Amino acid sequence: MEHGMFRELGIEPIRRTTKRGNYRPHTVLSFDDHLFAVDTTRSFKNEPVIPDAYLITHAHSDHHGKSAMLSPDSVCSKETALALEMRFNKEYKGHTFEIGDTIDVNGVEVSTYPTHHTIGACAFSWENSSGTTVAVTGDLKDFSHLPKCDLLVTEANYGDPADPSCYFEDDVAGLEQVLENNIALGAYAFGKAQRAVDIIRQSGWWDEISMDSMSYRLTKGLMCDCGPLKEILEYNAGHSTITIVPPWDLNKLPGNMKKYVLTGRQDYYYPAINISDHIDVVGLMNMVKELQPEVTLIYHPDGHRPLKMAEHLNRVGYSAIALSELM
Repeated sequence: MEHGMFRELGIEPIRRTTKRGNYRPHTVLSFDDHLFAVDTTRSFKNEPVIPDAYLITHAHSDHHGKSAMLSPDSVCSKETALALEMRFNKEYKGHTFEIGDTIDVNGVEVSTYPTHHTIGACAFSWENSSGTTVAVTGDLKDFSHLPKCDLLVTEANYGDPADPSCYFEDDVAGLEQVLENNIALGAYAFGKAQRAVDIIRQSGWWDEISMDSMSYRLTKGLMCDCGPLKEILEYNAGHSTITIVPPWDLNKLPGNMKKYVLTGRQDYYYPAINISDHIDVVGLMNMVKELQPEVTLIYHPDGHRPLKMAEHLNRVGYSAIALSELM
């Protein structure tokens, strides 16, 4: 049924394979005379499927911009291009835009929307010759800017309704309550670290913040109102300010520092404060209800959650399929 519905919409999701027969990441959407790759790696010239555009929703490595950024046919926001260059020390070769712009991608008018997952993260939307509106979200924190669509291509990082860990609210107040000198926060260098700085500054804390080198570079390069920052050059030295480092580096800091991890996970040694760059399963379901797609294709991440989300959507009356179900 799902495959027939794709045909009715004038869209064909394609899964590319490697020479060994393994599936390449994510998907290519075929429509009219176009092939738009979504958060996937570049094709080689001898492959049977060569996309004419690589849409990069954001610069996290599991969305494969490290590969796609080297193609002149890649497309992403200016902030995402900058983040990719800083993270992977390579020159971005493709096209960029300001989020909110409508852009021409090989003759297709494509609209762009913020998703607030990371700085520069965006969704794409366009219409094919059959009048089908496609929306590709990437990972997202806020769907309120997205348009109604006929085909929704989205994530399910927290898409399992049976998993209690997929239900959460950000504990901004909890983070604000621990803010004091000589504390350390564990946060991923891209996305979570900038979110932490934003919350800290909005709380009224404008003293210097110490950060590991990558977090420092990304925050200084991507945030215009980050306030005073200091790059950490020696982990074992004393840090009297608020310090932000990746979670796995917290144990490198002096033992007299209070340490927390900004995460929804419960498997870290240090106390967790729930600050997420994603919406939870309730938000994902509300997005589908709000955007009213005829079919939802769940393309990310690997594992069981896209299947669980698709199963639930189908049970409650929304046609959906996980990418892993497509052959």
